[in-house]
Amino acid sequence: MKLSIVAALTAGAVLALPVVPSIAADIYVPPVYEAPVPVPQFGGWYLRGHVGMSNQRYDGLDYRYFGTNSPGFTQSWLDEGGFGSAPIFGGGFGYAFNDWLRADATAEYRGKASFSALDIFTEDATGDVFSSNDYTAQKSEILLLANAYADLGNFGGVSPYVGAGIGASRNTISHFNDTNVIQGGGGFAPSNSQWELAWALHAGLGYAVTDQLTLDFGYSYTHLGDGKTGTARNYDPDPTATRENDGFTFKDLHSHDLKLGFRYKFN
Repeated sequence: MKLSIVAALTAGAVLALPVVPSIAADIYVPPVYEAPVPVPQFGGWYLRGHVGMSNQRYDGLDYRYFGTNSPGFTQSWLDEGGFGSAPIFGGGFGYAFNDWLRADATAEYRGKASFSALDIFTEDATGDVFSSNDYTAQKSEILLLANAYADLGNFGGVSPYVGAGIGASRNTISHFNDTNVIQGGGGFAPSNSQWELAWALHAGLGYAVTDQLTLDFGYSYTHLGDGKTGTARNYDPDPTATRENDGFTFKDLHSHDLKLGFRYKFN
């Protein structure tokens, strides 16, 4: 009897062996998830463009015979003159290194600004007015700058920024005329262009319309160097009527510019 019970138990154990692996295989093993490696979020390339208006200044008109440089006569200003405003059109490409620092290269056409000034020449011996000169001209520039900016945070989609740029400006003086009212004569100077070192200081606000498009409300103080005419000539065709000269120089051209633009990120 005992042998029969032992035999029955042994047979049952043997029959149950194939079931054990099946039960073990059905045990749930939870998957192992690895935390994703954070990817640094950098900026990227962007396209920019702007339009605006200039508010231009200069530090005086210079000429070989101004002041006391005309023997027997002294030149002085009734109106030292100035430039009118002119439109600005520009664009370029830039790269945002992160949320705080970006840089771009820009090209800008600065439209023709009108100029006028008025002086008189008095005789040293008598103090009498000998002649007056009404000067008119136009000025334009092509400005190339490399710029760097610091964005100063994001406040509800608005990001104030400051920046600076350096480059070169091709300054063109054209349509220069000198009308001598008292003497009934005058002269002119042909157009001339020259490259000058230029620099700028920037400030403004960027408004994020979308993740890729930002409107830019900007101000720039721009220093453009000097501008110069060609050799001045008298209206009188007689060669002896024109004194030797190297043209008129507009010293230290600079401007306070207001601009409205956009920046479009490619990524």
